[in-house]
Amino acid sequence: MAAPWQPLLDWWFGSEPRATAAEVAAAQSRLWFGKRDSQDQEARERFGEWVDKAMAGELTAWHAQPSGWLATVLLLDQLPRMIFRDTPRAFAGDARAQALVEEGLARGLDQHLPPLQRVFIYLVLEHAEDLASQARSVEYFSGLHSASAPVDRPTFADYLDYAQRHQRVIARFSRFPHRNAILGRSSTAEEQAFLLEPGSRF
Repeated sequence: MAAPWQPLLDWWFGSEPRATAAEVAAAQSRLWFGKRDSQDQEARERFGEWVDKAMAGELTAWHAQPSGWLATVLLLDQLPRMIFRDTPRAFAGDARAQALVEEGLARGLDQHLPPLQRVFIYLVLEHAEDLASQARSVEYFSGLHSASAPVDRPTFADYLDYAQRHQRVIARFSRFPHRNAILGRSSTAEEQAFLLEPGSRF
């Protein structure tokens, strides 16, 4: 019998067997990092109730298994950014996601996941407006890149590059300026200038 969270993992990572992490990433990256109304709507219709339950702390039984832990992290970190895009609720699960990731890392749950799935655990650290979390994110992504097979190395190099870019933003501003307008925060003149630069909004 399939685990209750399996439909989410199949949707996020694809259900077709693929030989390499690079192939999975190529097939799924439009879902992961694209901004399409149709994808956001599908996330809302299929998994919106699960997001609400994760936010309310009702899926703790899932955390006993590495894959269930990963699924809950996705529901707290990735899917709100789709379902509630461009609203404060997009980040409403971040604190719970960060706590859940810390708990799972302490238990070594990430080591039981394939490298590409671990990316979405470490992204929670990358999303944190906290310099120590950013340093750990870069450390984890460096480890994934170093351990990757040659065919997958460019994929993991890209993830490492993004982690380093996020770290530099937090080191400079102590927050992500591109969130300011959504969260009702005033931007400094330096932040406003930064937001005019290409790639500043990830």
